[in-house]
Amino acid sequence: MAAAAAVTGGYASEEAGGGAGAAKTADEVGSGGDGAGGDAGSGSSAATSSGGAGGGAAPPPPAARASPTGRARVQAPVAPLRRTAADLAFFGGAMTFRSGGAPPLTVGKPNVGDRAVFDALMDSVWASGQLTNDGPLVRQFEGRLCELLGVRNAVCVANATLGLELALGSLGLREGGEVIVPSFTFVATAHAVSRAGFRVRFADVGGPRSHHVTAASVEAAMTDDTVAIVPVHLWGVACEARALEALARRRGVALVFDAAHAFLCRAGSAGDGRMVGAFGDAEVFSFHATKFMTCGEGGAVTTNDDALAARLRLARNFGFDGYDRVGSVGTNAKMSELHAALGLTNLRGAAAVVMRNAANAHEYRRLLDGVPGLRLYAPPDELAHGERNFQYVVCEVDAVAFGLGRNAVVRLLEAEGVRARRYFHPGVHALEAYAGVCADAEAELPHTVALSRRVLVLPTGLAVDKREVELVCGLLRFMHEHAADIARLFAVL
Repeated sequence: MAAAAAVTGGYASEEAGGGAGAAKTADEVGSGGDGAGGDAGSGSSAATSSGGAGGGAAPPPPAARASPTGRARVQAPVAPLRRTAADLAFFGGAMTFRSGGAPPLTVGKPNVGDRAVFDALMDSVWASGQLTNDGPLVRQFEGRLCELLGVRNAVCVANATLGLELALGSLGLREGGEVIVPSFTFVATAHAVSRAGFRVRFADVGGPRSHHVTAASVEAAMTDDTVAIVPVHLWGVACEARALEALARRRGVALVFDAAHAFLCRAGSAGDGRMVGAFGDAEVFSFHATKFMTCGEGGAVTTNDDALAARLRLARNFGFDGYDRVGSVGTNAKMSELHAALGLTNLRGAAAVVMRNAANAHEYRRLLDGVPGLRLYAPPDELAHGERNFQYVVCEVDAVAFGLGRNAVVRLLEAEGVRARRYFHPGVHALEAYAGVCADAEAELPHTVALSRRVLVLPTGLAVDKREVELVCGLLRFMHEHAADIARLFAVL
């Protein structure tokens, strides 16, 4: 974690409640597999905390804990007494989280930095009167990114989606050509390609245990119409960047990486040990509120191509190349001084976030080791020697071995106040906006289809500590041990 160690400083954990438990609707359970379903929690009713069969009343609220900044945090959760499947909150038992006013655990809860640092930076904004338009804090933030990532240029933008759209649009590619993207990604990757005027073509992940596209899976999707490749560094792990660079050079196409998950990551043996940010024609980072290093909203395009960086700076500012002079088509994709101030603040605490994420990942792996049907994601050998930011704790649920399908697990956790996520379900190819792009997904994207039915992302970050991890893992173990009874309860709802 050498890269993370370069950014030090204080941090804070802001916690807020809200949200509702999962509605009591049956889900795919047991050995029957795991089909598609809606996101847990949407339109759901609140689960009760009055106790279920054998559950008794909720335990008394525990003492409040102190936050890293000294401000009081909401009461720490205590596991309810739970003997049978009916004691789970989904079936009317006491909730593990949110009882006594505790907030739910969520994936992507913002990691907020030192308020005093932010206030001092904002004082300089008030004094200057410049809120946007390439202000001094944006330039300072860009300079820090170049130092940390070892790149010549960092162009800050309003968000990563716009950054990717502008990067593709600034490379001089043939309009309407095909761009290869993973289907196993957030939809913004494909949206940026489409909005930049190109046609999306999906590539499968590299194999049954892979979550990344590979040079081989990308090349299998390429055609004579391919003009660019947009691989994704997923889960805070760099993909096989060097092999993809070689493929792009050999086929004569552009290469732009979606690095939204991979800030402060370093590629291992598959990438010459370079920092993510220094590969391909450009790489695009996200500093959205859900990312471990956040500006609230924001992103950055990094590149070692000075001419491309100059075009990007024009494109993010309406194409202005002088006073009242517009020499090219552009848009408004500028980062404001307020967002840059938050970014500079949070850079100081980024190392602490990476350390907490790494500790949480270790605890999850230790406590879930040996649970049948739960496999925590670990990078394959060819990707395992780089530096990770541990931004996501990802596991796969085998419905047969675990006894319950992934969707059932999500709903049971939601009722307990744990908002796990099904990243990425369904694959982008299955979304209505991209219907027809993939004629036969089972044949063309078999590993993506299977993976999207199994994947489960668990909470981590500064708002999650060892005790919360223990409680989540205890819930998962309980679900496996009582899977048959849970399936029967689902059947009678």
